[in-house]
Amino acid sequence: MRVREILRITRVAKKFDKTTGKFRINIRYKTRTEVTPRTVAVAEAFGLGVDQFQQHVVYDDVELKIGPADVVYITGESGSGKSVLLKRLERELAPETVNIKKVRVDLRKPLIDTVGTTLEQGLELLSRVGLNDAFLFVRRYSQLSDGQKYRYRIAKMIESGKQFWVMDEFCATLDRDTAKIVAFNVQKLSRQLGKAVLAATTHTDLFEDLKPSVHVHKRFGKEIEVKYYPNEINETCSLTKEMHVEEGTREDYKKLAAFHYRSSRLPAPFKIFALKHREETVGVIVYSFSPAICFGRKQALGRTPTMQELIHDFAWISRVVLHPKYRTIGLGARLVKETLPLVNRPYIETIAVMAKYNPFFERAGMQKIAETAPSRHVLDAVEKLRPLGFNSILLSSEGANKAGEDIGAC
Repeated sequence: MRVREILRITRVAKKFDKTTGKFRINIRYKTRTEVTPRTVAVAEAFGLGVDQFQQHVVYDDVELKIGPADVVYITGESGSGKSVLLKRLERELAPETVNIKKVRVDLRKPLIDTVGTTLEQGLELLSRVGLNDAFLFVRRYSQLSDGQKYRYRIAKMIESGKQFWVMDEFCATLDRDTAKIVAFNVQKLSRQLGKAVLAATTHTDLFEDLKPSVHVHKRFGKEIEVKYYPNEINETCSLTKEMHVEEGTREDYKKLAAFHYRSSRLPAPFKIFALKHREETVGVIVYSFSPAICFGRKQALGRTPTMQELIHDFAWISRVVLHPKYRTIGLGARLVKETLPLVNRPYIETIAVMAKYNPFFERAGMQKIAETAPSRHVLDAVEKLRPLGFNSILLSSEGANKAGEDIGAC
């Protein structure tokens, strides 16, 4: 026989003053067990009034002050009332809220077609949340890991333009290292954009990385603890304190080569450095010999260096690769900054497409010299060929080129 519990929520004084950001919350509920032969037997055995309501107080005249740019961290055990509070705050702050669980996800299209109104906006949004990988840009949501899906939903929250980001069960499905990275990134992005975060979770290990300005710790019953802190951006993820840079090998590069959008074949290196988290290789930077020709070199130096100078005075950053899990916590800039002095070359060069959307070379102290644009003659030729069925996008498609070979052989 199934036992059904009858629950009645009673809302006593609930007040919210938008001018001060103060909430005063009272939440109580009553329960009564449905009368069945078994519940009656239990009531008789323990002297209970089976058909009487029992009152429970979850929040008793609790005052919270939450501003439009605060990071609010709501912690407590399961069943203590975190989600009840979060839903109440979300309801009071509507329509300026966006819930991470309710953002629209298009399962049919590649990621780059689902964020931003332009290609540039899409690339910037995805890069900001750590999905700055050419392979990820063209994947669908269903092909992402749990951590990548969470990052994507954060990008959609940013895109919404809403003031309050609501996150229940915050990072609950992620491993704890990934959770710390996401927490760090969420507070950094929200504070950079002047947005507020309302995050509830049973996990208390995210305090350092989320760096809340309001911490609500809910215990069972009506016991609650509220603390306020300075609303300051956290510049350092806790995981980076456990990392160090050391001289690496080709084996270090091979471990991460699959995460680079270019060919995994490595240009002849003369220095490789690895970033280690405990014993795991999480990043690698490769320095190679500079090519004979480099766009912007003459502009930077005011002259063309000799071949002898290129060999002895120049180096080329040919690869910087980070494990996808550890992106958005400043490791790219750290790898470059810490290894530049170790190469013993007065001139270090690099060319990178991704640096346009994630300028970590500049954050490491390097100077941007020039940005190339497609040849006008090439663009004109492509436009003239388009009416004839020529599609430049398919030039790098193995399938399209194979089909052309088969047609030509007929």
